[in-house]
Amino acid sequence: MPHDTPRRRAAARSVPDAWALLALLPMAGVLLIVGTLAAMAQGTTVAHAFSYFGTPKYGPDFAHLDYANPDAPKAGEIAISVQSGTFDSFNPYSRKGVPGALASVPIERLMESTADEIGTSYCLICETLEYPDDQSWAIFTIRPEARFSDGTRVTADDVVFTHELFMEQGLPSFREGVARIIEKVEALDEDRVKFTFREDSTRRDRIEQAGSTPVMSRAWMEANAYRLDESNDTPILGTGAYVLDSYETNQRIVYRRNPDYWATDLPLMKGRSNFETIRVEYFADADAAFEGFKAGAYTFREENSSKQWATGYGFDAVTNGSVIKAELPDGAQASGQAFVFNLRREKFDDIRVREAIARMFNFEWSNETLFYGLYARTRGFAGNSYNEATGKPSAEELAVLEPLADILPEGVLTDAVVMPPVSGARQLDRGQLRAASALLDEAGWPVGDDGIRRNAAGETLKVEFLEYSTAFDRVVQPFVENLKALGVDASLNRVDTAQYIERSRSFDYDIITDQLSIGYEAGSGLEQQFGSAEAEFSLFNPAGIAHPAVDALIKLASGAETRDDMIAAMKALDRTMRALKFVTPQWFKDVHTVAYYDMFEHAETIAPYDLGYLDYWWYDAAKHEALRASGALR
Repeated sequence: MPHDTPRRRAAARSVPDAWALLALLPMAGVLLIVGTLAAMAQGTTVAHAFSYFGTPKYGPDFAHLDYANPDAPKAGEIAISVQSGTFDSFNPYSRKGVPGALASVPIERLMESTADEIGTSYCLICETLEYPDDQSWAIFTIRPEARFSDGTRVTADDVVFTHELFMEQGLPSFREGVARIIEKVEALDEDRVKFTFREDSTRRDRIEQAGSTPVMSRAWMEANAYRLDESNDTPILGTGAYVLDSYETNQRIVYRRNPDYWATDLPLMKGRSNFETIRVEYFADADAAFEGFKAGAYTFREENSSKQWATGYGFDAVTNGSVIKAELPDGAQASGQAFVFNLRREKFDDIRVREAIARMFNFEWSNETLFYGLYARTRGFAGNSYNEATGKPSAEELAVLEPLADILPEGVLTDAVVMPPVSGARQLDRGQLRAASALLDEAGWPVGDDGIRRNAAGETLKVEFLEYSTAFDRVVQPFVENLKALGVDASLNRVDTAQYIERSRSFDYDIITDQLSIGYEAGSGLEQQFGSAEAEFSLFNPAGIAHPAVDALIKLASGAETRDDMIAAMKALDRTMRALKFVTPQWFKDVHTVAYYDMFEHAETIAPYDLGYLDYWWYDAAKHEALRASGALR
């Protein structure tokens, strides 16, 4: 049987024969056939998956994902930790309150991506999607078995309701982004929902945006007067595999697998969501969390501290094999983790100020002294992927960049891509100090008699690093000390999680740590992260970057009709944003550093784009009993 694909053209019938039937039908039948023939003439695709640039890896008759074990038992508990110390809500979509960990786990979307493929979405709540050649609309047919966790059926009206709810009460940046793509959503009947797209929207975004629509129950949301823009200690009713079981505020949250989860045997979900319960333990800080792991208070830890990884895992449970310490391959694009300048602050308008500050972060010393040599330097916004710019612009990049020559940052067309500054073995690199000093002098921030830099108005060059984790103190403090040597009035302000969330959401900061990557395929998310239109209010644009060349490149990348053209535009985007120097790149590693009690299993090959320990790993009851018998676990 031939497989449907996103490029298949459904025109198998004989059009002349169909027209000949018109004379034999009543008018209602004539109108029905005319509508069908119009659709056939345009060419429509009915498919189980969508990929803009190619053919999905998994055909419509696939049995299960390659990295999932269809025979994995549905049993046991996995316990993880959170170091933020607090939560007061289970609504993950509101700016108000601090949502509990995994608060969005009950919510599923119409379509879902996989962890071993880029750029493809597969029907989850939908059974099929249908769209014409011009992708001016898409119709999703809801699976008849799709159920909310209370057992009620998912309908097309629930999809319409959820879309309208987000457009009324969702984050402004989300509403703005979706409104540029989706013109309207309507239920054609109980099972089919139609998305009509704006004519001026980028085709690349359309079906992907529609397919990513979360699905909530109209009946439940209205009965509970639930608002997306308000904090709420009740989780939203969804269709997902897990529901809230119990919680103790600021201590723990337990999610329980729904035994009647509707998609258990669906090929896309087979061998996934395998744990009976997921427990989240809260700790006040990183040190307390690590001690909790050693004591068996939780059972799986993804280690983010290079110091702990290098020096902290000599305890008995590791040496006797009760705890597995492993480095597992990570093929994902680097996160783009960086110190991010808030360009909404006037003092950062001058690129020379930003470059001077960046030169005072000594990655080489930090990596050797603080990180035990475990990290590589983040270079830009697409590291460890095919979208990363290297060297001078290629011919393909120049074809994209040259028409924008008048608005590009200096050197983008002619010079090698901007790389982070390289420092020496001492914390304060004298060469970088001299270079940074010259830049600030040129920018109008000379050093006064007291050693502090001020501008012509007498204002001190103050720079505050806003953080919430104690783990960053040992990294940021040397940076602060180097800046003070430069004459900058620098400080580290570590606040609690609630304060950090409030200040970051209201853009009340100078510099924060965030992750800014452009991803693998261009889409509307780029505009939310880096576009001018939403720079003043988008929570996804912490830098507030707004530049015409960036806007133009985002448009070109999003509108590319071939993968090669998109990659050329994405490389040009990475190159251009690196030249704007609105971040100070930090570090990354291409492995997952994990430690876990030896009672969890995974497929022999880890999925390249997601470690997936809450997704496709599973529990071994015999190993758990052995750990209990040995006293390694209570």
